[in-house]
Amino acid sequence: MRAKSDILARMPFGPDYRPSPVFLELGCGYAEIVEPARFPQHILRFRNQIWAERVGLGSLTDEEWRAHMAEFKPLPGNLEKHYALSYHGHQFRVYNPDLGDGRGFLYAQLRDKDGRILDLGTKGSGQTPYSRGGDGRLTLKGGVREILATEMLESLGVNTSKSFSLFETGEKLIRHDEPSPTRSSVLVRLSHSHIRFGTFQRLAVFRDEARMRKLLDYCLRHYFASLGEVVPEDQPAVFLKEVVHRSARLCASWMIAGFVHGVLNTDNMNITGESFDYGPYRFLPKYDPGFTAAYFDETGLYSYGRQPEAVMWNLERLAAALLLVSNESALAPQLQEFVPAFNEAILELLTERLGLISLDADRDEDLLLATFRFLEESQVPFEQFFHDWYGGVLSHERAMKSPVASAYQGDAFENWRKILQMYKASAAAVERLEDPYFRRLTPCALLIDEIESIWDAIDTRDDWSKFEEKIVDIRQMGKVYGRRTV
Repeated sequence: MRAKSDILARMPFGPDYRPSPVFLELGCGYAEIVEPARFPQHILRFRNQIWAERVGLGSLTDEEWRAHMAEFKPLPGNLEKHYALSYHGHQFRVYNPDLGDGRGFLYAQLRDKDGRILDLGTKGSGQTPYSRGGDGRLTLKGGVREILATEMLESLGVNTSKSFSLFETGEKLIRHDEPSPTRSSVLVRLSHSHIRFGTFQRLAVFRDEARMRKLLDYCLRHYFASLGEVVPEDQPAVFLKEVVHRSARLCASWMIAGFVHGVLNTDNMNITGESFDYGPYRFLPKYDPGFTAAYFDETGLYSYGRQPEAVMWNLERLAAALLLVSNESALAPQLQEFVPAFNEAILELLTERLGLISLDADRDEDLLLATFRFLEESQVPFEQFFHDWYGGVLSHERAMKSPVASAYQGDAFENWRKILQMYKASAAAVERLEDPYFRRLTPCALLIDEIESIWDAIDTRDDWSKFEEKIVDIRQMGKVYGRRTV
């Protein structure tokens, strides 16, 4: 122990660096050990210094950052190998046993200032046994898009993985659904657990009861420790209830943020209720329940308005997997908590997003229904509406100067305004309205056209200024709303 402490003392890590490689407790049967790819170049394009400071890695030099975030040399006192995690999953409701980490791995675990265990995992770090013929790489455009998604969601208060690092790697990739060859990258994510619903599904298919019970105990001890010690026979039901509640809140936060994940397969949902893995995501231009993010989602299965249904369906698949170590009478009541938990969360999040003091469930539900009714009828830009009316009636004069002020009239608006007049702005909202951000006529938003414009500047001119300016703008918005961590 003294030798380990002496080694850490000589390393360039801050006092907040707290390695915690608890994944090793699980033993074999949950992942495959892999080697990272070697890249011809390591050009740093993004370093999340905010979160690096939170986990004690903020003092790394550029050279040290490259060694740990692009070459994936082990962090001191941490995992010494790289683990491509094993899982199955339903993809567009078709079961697929040929999944697992096909272009990434888990390579470090550490605790943040709040004591939570966080994982460092990769995307685009090379082939694994689960690559299924793929090259195991990530396009630079894909890395840029994921950074923008996670930054925006964090600033909007959504529980999300954090984009921690992005290096351009100097390879040319062939992709059949976009112009090729295209530039390559490797991304590091900071996540609160890599344990997916599909992790449990895989063990259920293999009828591996011993590993299922071991995984349940692991999750309860390390991710749901606040629940206290749970006797083994109660673990499946207690675990499922917690996942249901966290997933319900996550889904509600997507709806209030106007976010469409795009690919809500069971392998893209984790146990801690954290949003992650951003492929063809979109933010709503205007309210539309049928709006889809993925061009291949031809039936609208994962459209904006069907996201609660999709999350509930996935939770049912998780419960089905847990039948290996439990029974329906113990698990079914936990699933029934999704709807009330979702309803409670979406009402709370709506009033919070509008900067209002909640009244009661009935009044808040009236506000919710009137809000979405007005948004659907008026087709006011989603983010513009919340910008204009933050603080409720206190923002009436400001809203009347909005580029869409002409939409703030008519029966639907009057119905909403009458309900709004019952509410008072929160003390935090009153203070925030003094910020210069609310003197802007238009809010910070992240629509697909802007993302494409940011990428075009990078792709055609290697101009990163639009990207960097957008990150600054997003973070400023998050600070105004009190969402950012610092």
